[in-house]
Amino acid sequence: MIKVTRINDSELVVNSDLIEFVEAIPDTIISLTTGKKIMVRETIDEIIERVASFKRKSAVRVNSPDPNHATREG
Repeated sequence: MIKVTRINDSELVVNSDLIEFVEAIPDTIISLTTGKKIMVRETIDEIIERVASFKRKSAVRVNSPDPNHATREG
């Protein structure tokens, strides 16, 4: 999930897995796989960085051992 800002300055959190493509014509538009389009203030490069950062953080969480997860040897 990434946080973006709509043109009217309201914040929105977008599921980055649903982003199909991003274009600037001249405003930045995020097109989702659902067919919905969202016009935002962020640049294409900012969106790319936010998606990459989110995916890096998600990968670290998935690959890190959970200290609260009990394991049984058997």
